[in-house]
Amino acid sequence: MKTRFARGEATAKHRGVYLLPNLFTTGNLLSGFYAVIAVFDADYVSAAIAILVATVFDSLDGRVARLTKTTSKFGVEYDSLADLVSFGVAPGLLIYSWALTNYGRIGWVAAFLFVACGALRLARFNVQVGTVDGRYFVGLPIPAAAGLIASTVLLDDHILRLGAEMKPLLIVVMTYVLAFLMVSNIRYWSPKGLAMRDRRPFQMLVAAVLVVMLVTAAPQVMLFALFALYAASGIVLRPLLAVQRKVFPSSAGGAPPIEDVDEDLHDREVRSHL
Repeated sequence: MKTRFARGEATAKHRGVYLLPNLFTTGNLLSGFYAVIAVFDADYVSAAIAILVATVFDSLDGRVARLTKTTSKFGVEYDSLADLVSFGVAPGLLIYSWALTNYGRIGWVAAFLFVACGALRLARFNVQVGTVDGRYFVGLPIPAAAGLIASTVLLDDHILRLGAEMKPLLIVVMTYVLAFLMVSNIRYWSPKGLAMRDRRPFQMLVAAVLVVMLVTAAPQVMLFALFALYAASGIVLRPLLAVQRKVFPSSAGGAPPIEDVDEDLHDREVRSHL
């Protein structure tokens, strides 16, 4: 009797989930769902703000899980599903309803391409966990792509006021570029490698304070600038890493090339089915 009870208790513990990080993930999902509702109501500014709020929750859930040592497979899968809603479906509906409605098939195909590439980006990230250099992301992270779309909506409402002819063309081009960057092998710097507990130079604190002040003073402009710079950083970083590997071969030996990692993942998937 005691043995059966002990087994049941162990099974219950095994099936439990960590509350704290998953609550942040739920906040991410709630923000994405609200963004979808706001799009249906043609409240595009509120939808864009909700997507940006989702990026905050998304950046916190993983960090909280690592700090409290509550990472789990369930948390990883739940986070990916929430990200697909908040940073895939919500931005896709936003760009279609806000700018591409009159473009017909071209408009909804562009919006779907963004969602599909975002889903592929999330799936590849889950498969590559632990096999690539943790200092970099492979492809543009989907929250950054969604953040750039959301900040574009806010910037247009605040300053740009793009016309009916210019806005659809700009958004179509941006959507295709972001979709390509998400599924590309371009490396992007990962903030996960930044250890917040370590001591840093005083100048870094001053720079962080200045960035916060600028974002507070002009959030529409600065958020767009930060997301745009990050999206462009991978394109600039790729040739720099190539030069580094040629000039300092030993310094680039810590992580395998992305192409080799993709081939290794494919080989392992094939072997698993044999």
